[in-house]
Amino acid sequence: MTVFVCNDVSPRLRGQLSRWLIEVDAGLFVGRVSALVRDLLWKKVVREVREGSATLVYRAPTEQGFEIRTCGDSSRSVVSLDGVLLVRFQTRRESAS
Repeated sequence: MTVFVCNDVSPRLRGQLSRWLIEVDAGLFVGRVSALVRDLLWKKVVREVREGSATLVYRAPTEQGFEIRTCGDSSRSVVSLDGVLLVRFQTRRESAS
């Protein structure tokens, strides 16, 4: 399963994603696509995200069973700690610097 979460992206990009995935809620796209299609969609999202943000979650042979990719302006970042993915929240002080 592949999940894209897109915040503040253009309607054009959302339309392109909805050709391959189902938009189950505003900016939340879910589907089952090949790794090639997933990676091509991710490249398109990275090119067109502009001021918004996007997150991709998909099945992978890892300890947790999934991988996470992020791009754009977000207060969260993914950190790998001994192979385990964690989400780090930026404080207001960190984002101001």
